[in-house]
Amino acid sequence: MSTAQGMNGAVDVEFFERLAELNDKFASSLPLTLGRLSVARNTFDTVRPQPELIGELHAVLHTLAGSSATFGFRILGHQARNLEQRLRVLMTFDAVAPEDWRAWLCELDVFVAWALRDPKDAYPNDESGI
Repeated sequence: MSTAQGMNGAVDVEFFERLAELNDKFASSLPLTLGRLSVARNTFDTVRPQPELIGELHAVLHTLAGSSATFGFRILGHQARNLEQRLRVLMTFDAVAPEDWRAWLCELDVFVAWALRDPKDAYPNDESGI
């Protein structure tokens, strides 16, 4: 084996070791990230939605949607993206009925409970075959 092949093998091993570390870091930070969603959700006023909480919910979901698949949490990322997209739709309206906010928050509750239990398991009532 040439020196270049030996070095490439070492680089590959280092790369995958580093990726495994990042995967573990992502997984260990997930409860804290989901906690941020819960805190924002639990202080959310459906009658007078606070823009800063909407922004926080959007930012956390956007980050989860964008990074989850990279770290082996494909279903988590997909579901976060779905919630983020529905939130963006609500954000486009000048006024949203409290029941519409409550419906979205219920979806968020299902997501957080599922992700805390097992974010790599099948999503509740998801028949899309993701």
